[in-house]
Amino acid sequence: MGNAKRYKILVADDDNISVILITNYLKSIDADFIIARNGEEVLELYSQNIDIDLILMDIKMPKLNGLEATKQIKAKNPDVKIIAETAFAMVDDERKAFEAGCDAYISKPINGEKLSGMVKSMLGI
Repeated sequence: MGNAKRYKILVADDDNISVILITNYLKSIDADFIIARNGEEVLELYSQNIDIDLILMDIKMPKLNGLEATKQIKAKNPDVKIIAETAFAMVDDERKAFEAGCDAYISKPINGEKLSGMVKSMLGI
């Protein structure tokens, strides 16, 4: 039978290839994907869709970086799940992501199985 809920996942990434890969990796999840290309758009789309279940947040985005966007979203809703993603994994990136309020961290290139498992675990499916 499975879960009848349809999820809302916000994918925040300014790289089109990453967006395509992420949505393909997660196609087994019954979800609507909302795409944001920069940090300001993330905040705008989140305020219009407060029922978002999960956010995949690229750390390095134009206008407002993912860490700052995460802090602002978590201040409004500490329960929304946020997975940080970054292409240029530095030693401090993971620590900074958790300090900003992210619930998990994945580095690029993204492993599809790992991402799918992480998202399903956070959504409880």
